[in-house]
Amino acid sequence: MPRTPMALLSPADQERLRGLRRMKAVALGALLLMAVVFVIAFALQGRYPAFGYVRAAAEGGMVGALADWFAVTALFRRPLGLPIPHTAIIPNRKDEIGRSLGEFVETNFLSAEVVRQKVSSTAVAHRLGDWLSQPAHAQRVAAEGSTIAAAVLRALSDDDVRDLIADLAHDHLVEPEWGPPAGAWLEKIVQADAHRGAVDLAVDNIAGWLDNNATAFQGLISRRLPAWVPRLAHRFVDETAYAEAVKFIRAVQADPQHPARLAVDGYLARLADGLQHDPAMRARLEGAKASVFDSPRVGELAAQAWNTAKAGLLAALADPQSGLRLRATTALEDIGRRLTTDAALQRRVDGWATEAAVFLVDRYRHDIASIITDTVERWDPAETTEKIELMVGRDLQYIRLNGTVVGALAGVTIFAIAHALIPGV
Repeated sequence: MPRTPMALLSPADQERLRGLRRMKAVALGALLLMAVVFVIAFALQGRYPAFGYVRAAAEGGMVGALADWFAVTALFRRPLGLPIPHTAIIPNRKDEIGRSLGEFVETNFLSAEVVRQKVSSTAVAHRLGDWLSQPAHAQRVAAEGSTIAAAVLRALSDDDVRDLIADLAHDHLVEPEWGPPAGAWLEKIVQADAHRGAVDLAVDNIAGWLDNNATAFQGLISRRLPAWVPRLAHRFVDETAYAEAVKFIRAVQADPQHPARLAVDGYLARLADGLQHDPAMRARLEGAKASVFDSPRVGELAAQAWNTAKAGLLAALADPQSGLRLRATTALEDIGRRLTTDAALQRRVDGWATEAAVFLVDRYRHDIASIITDTVERWDPAETTEKIELMVGRDLQYIRLNGTVVGALAGVTIFAIAHALIPGV
């Protein structure tokens, strides 16, 4: 009988314990009934020979009940506390039972063929898609994923990430030579006239500045004239310079083939060629790059970039209404809908799931089964006995009842056959 106090057992185990006690009382009552019947029949069989059959039935019932009581009890403990060999099987062979159970599970449940057949017949993709296509479920997955991602971000060492970004920037941004790729890129832009928009924007900005800053030309040229030049001439010169500047920029705006535009085209073409083929120009560019991206500055830029990105990601992950969370939810719902409607995608996902499950089982089935073995080995023998007896003890009491009934039938049958075959008995 389990020794753990009733209050410490779970509700399910309390119910099992009550059922076990009831069945033990019923089995014991059957044994006592057979004993009472045997005593009465034994006393009356001299006067009433028919009671010999009753005595034989009761005697067989008692033998069967006692034999099965011994067998059931011997599984969990020593009957009557006697050191009888091959009793208290479960507490004495607990570790062996755990290993056997682990081997049984590993052999019969964690085989590749069993797992492949089960997973392939489960329709993993369709079930996952049906579940994921529901907005509440997609939001839940996005929320859980955001929590995990935020935890990973917080767990990362800022110094390590900064050093990693700095190393990547140095290896892929600072260390490579900029001249040839920049020149090739600029050459393609010029050949495709893709720079015209930038030139137009610059010209329009200059024109707008001239329209709003006419006073900036006052004295711009006249202050350089000799002192004997009349003041009226000073004003005329400044106004003429401003008018010519406006006229020039208007002409550039109006004429796509204006000499100034062609000059810009020529300069950019020469710059592109020089960046690719002029060692002196390439050396100047590399020197300028080195002065901008010296090592301390790269580290500072990496730290700033990481801190900004980290803060932004954490804020977006924490806000259910952020664009990141909403897009993640929408993407998950779309994946769910595709999984329920796209047969080709379903086959691919089911195949991936099956192969992944088979791979994991093939590689880790012994480790998985060892959980059973290790857990049983850590159990206390008495605790193990209690757990198993609570789970199966009630059903085992039926063996005692069956033994009582079968013993009674066997006893009366043997007695009747003996009387029939041996006259005078």
